[in-house]
Amino acid sequence: MASATFVTLSGAIVEAMGQRMDAAKPTPEGLALRTSDGFLYSFIEDPNTVSLETVQRLLGGEGTTSARLVVLTPGHLPLAIAQEVVGRSGTLVEGARFAELARQLGLETYLGQEPRPPPREARRLLPSAQQLDGIVHRARAWLDWGVPALALRFYRQAAELKPGFLPAKVGVGRALLGLGLADDAERAFDEVLALRPDDVEARLGKGAVLGARGRPKEEVAVYRKLLAEDEGRNEVRAHLLAALIDLGDWSGARTEIEALLAKTPEEPQLRFLHAIALSRTGEKGKGDEERLESRRLGLSFDQETSLCRHLGLPAPEPPAAESAPSTPAATPVAPRTARPRARARPAKAPAADRRRAVRSTPANSRSSRPRKRK
Repeated sequence: MASATFVTLSGAIVEAMGQRMDAAKPTPEGLALRTSDGFLYSFIEDPNTVSLETVQRLLGGEGTTSARLVVLTPGHLPLAIAQEVVGRSGTLVEGARFAELARQLGLETYLGQEPRPPPREARRLLPSAQQLDGIVHRARAWLDWGVPALALRFYRQAAELKPGFLPAKVGVGRALLGLGLADDAERAFDEVLALRPDDVEARLGKGAVLGARGRPKEEVAVYRKLLAEDEGRNEVRAHLLAALIDLGDWSGARTEIEALLAKTPEEPQLRFLHAIALSRTGEKGKGDEERLESRRLGLSFDQETSLCRHLGLPAPEPPAAESAPSTPAATPVAPRTARPRARARPAKAPAADRRRAVRSTPANSRSSRPRKRK
């Protein structure tokens, strides 16, 4: 049985996410909450006590999925069980991310930690505005971290707190799209556009829906139209770049990368993408030089490995300092998680992950810049 402390912490998280505690029920593992929008949040104190049968029961049994499962645990699920959850469209919030969720919600004391002081700028806001600001910040953070299920919960909480706050409604659409629910996402974007037809974020969302439905050429046309209206919109250009890369149009991608580099020439991840674009458009020598320049500008080995994985490229060789002592017959060995099998063609990451990797470069990321609330 789960401890009383963990059940109390789980209940506090449920309430802080804007859900009613009377809708949650204790379970042998911890606490469970089934929401009206088709999600099942399962808090598990000790994941090592959970069997594959338990997870299949939570998912609705073999062959069916009655709810989208979100497992939240301070530990880590065994690999086979984690694969079952993810393979059936579930979400995992484990270990450090579970602790970060508790800290975001001001529940550090349950983790034996001192409370965080509120951000200095938040102290100048009215209590209602401060609450909304915190919820939206959490939603954006979880979306950027690739956990759209939690982002959706917080965006919906923000929309309930302030029904006329359109950025929250756009966020709902983006989170739904991240979950693969293109039809629901489109309805969310249409709701925003019915109130504000020129909303750029909602129009971007409509373009992304086209991409999710396998219509990348139409998606690209949406972004080009937005750029024709205002070519200074870097966020639009980032979406266009991601779509062009997904389409395999490296010539077009190179044009967009160079437009972004004109404003931020020392952005290492963009320089890396430029290197790949150069190589794919017949200038391999320049591409190799540009890749070295991206490292000189600060592209870390982990960042380069991640970008290669998302683009389906061979993993880079590790830095010399991390390699094993050399012998005449030895070659450096990359970490097991990053190295492809010999002679195997590297597999691309899912399209949504590839696009997030391209859009989240510092020069492109809108989430890293403050936004005015309307």
